[in-house]
This record gives sequence, structure tokens and C-alpha cells, in this order.
Amino acid sequence: DSKMPLLSVPKEVAVGTAMLGVAFATGMLAVFGTPKSSTSGMIGKSSPLRQYILDHSLREHPILKKLRLLTADHPWGRMMVSCEQAQLMANLVKLIKAKKVIEIGVFTGYNALNMALVLPDNGRVIACDINEDYAKIGRPLWKEAGVEHKIDLRIKPAIQTLDELLANGEAETFDFAFIDADKESYNEYYEKCLRLIKKGGIIAIDNVFWNGKVLKPRKDDLAAQSIHRLNEKLLRDARVNISMLPVGDGVTLAFKL
Repeated sequence: DSKMPLLSVPKEVAVGTAMLGVAFATGMLAVFGTPKSSTSGMIGKSSPLRQYILDHSLREHPILKKLRLLTADHPWGRMMVSCEQAQLMANLVKLIKAKKVIEIGVFTGYNALNMALVLPDNGRVIACDINEDYAKIGRPLWKEAGVEHKIDLRIKPAIQTLDELLANGEAETFDFAFIDADKESYNEYYEKCLRLIKKGGIIAIDNVFWNGKVLKPRKDDLAAQSIHRLNEKLLRDARVNISMLPVGDGVTLAFKL
């Protein structure tokens, strides 16, 4: 599959998107931290519609573009959220006039930068990750974009950071959360974010398709099982309204009631 031509995708976008989590032109879904595989996506393989989506919706800040291309050169570049999905997250953050945001799973910081760019000057992204080396790639560009002061990077297990926020009396003070880290902990991340988010806030959960493996999770695939269980739970969770969207590897938006 990886040898398939990327059609008419401009070279820089082709290089980036092939590594970013969505092989746009082939319409294949990829996953956070796992290799691409052929899963029938919403847009068929080799569909010109994938290119059309990019050509007619992507508005990328020059420094975001710089970070995307830089991340594409990284061996784990495919872990990055797709650029059109990150744009949606930033639009949601702006729409609800968010000031306090949580991101679980930062990688090189493309999505954190995207959100920081639309936050007010006193806005903050509490960015949780356990690997500082990846974040070091994005940090100089956060600074170049003039938003470094809006991104509060916490290098420790995310559960620990979330517990600290709750212990500090910050329950129901956040507007938006983005969950995109180790899948086995998704339910715990969701529950803690639900306590931290205020009513009317949004929790975005990434990789809810897990490359199609949620359709029939194998017994030895703990990630697929965890995501599938959370997907089933969210369907019946009366604390939120939800929308599951076929963007990237699937993203569910949970709106706290």
C-alpha cells in the first residue's frame, strides 16, 4: 500500500501527509503510532475527492506548515494528527471562545500550536506528554509564532497532570480537551477530562476507528478493545451529546451537558 502513487498531491503535502496520519490521496486511514494499512475509508482509494478536500479547505499558518514538514521527516511522523483535523479542532476552540484547553498527547506540537494560535493572549493549552524530545522539535516554532507562552508543557504521565489539576480545584474550568495518547488509558483520560471540562465544553477523542480494527477487535489487541469499549460507552453516556466524525482516523466530539 505504501508504494501507491500519491496522485496529484503537491510534493510537500504528499511528503507531509504520507507521514502525518492520513494518506490523503489514497484515502487510507492511518493510526496514531501504528503503520498504515488498507482499510476501506469513507473516501475510496485514489479518490480525487481527498485532494479536493485539501485544495478547498486547508488554511495553514506558515509556521504550522513549517512544523508539519519538519515533523514529516521524523521517523514517527505518522503519529501526528492530520492537518485538516487539527484545523477543525482550532475552529472549535475559536467557536466556543475557549481560554483553557487540555491536550493529552503532544508529539511535536502541531495541534497544540494550531490551538494556541486561536486562543486569546491569556489563553492556555495544558499540553501533556511523556516525551520531551518530540516537543523540542516544535517548541522553537511555538516561539517563532509568538505563542510559546500559551503552551504549558507538562512532561509526566497525563493521568498525574489531570489529577493535579483536579486537586488544585480546576474542575469544570476548562473549555476544550483533545485526547490522542495511549489508547488503553482512553477511558480514564475521558473521565478525568469530563470532570475538568465545564458544561458546554467539548472533549475531542482521536483515533476512534483505530484503522478499522474497532469493527472486530482481536483479543490480543488491547488498544482496539479499549477504543471500542469507549465508543460503546459514549453512545449511551447521558452526560454528553456526541458526534463521531470520519475525519482522519475518526474523531468523536463529546459535548458536556
